Amino acid sequence: MGILKQVAEYLYLRKKDPDEKPTQWMKYMHGINRISILLFLVGLIIIAVKLFMRH
Repeated sequence: MGILKQVAEYLYLRKKDPDEKPTQWMKYMHGINRISILLFLVGLIIIAVKLFMRH
């Protein structure tokens, strides 16, 4: 369940832990991860649309 919590935090679906002290590099990493997840989801949507359009 830890991975699902992180994904929810990246996509702003869940609030981050207020006790955690973020560093600048951690902010960059989370930003890149957020972009990667969003691009992956866009790719999945495009593939699904192409599959449904074929039939």
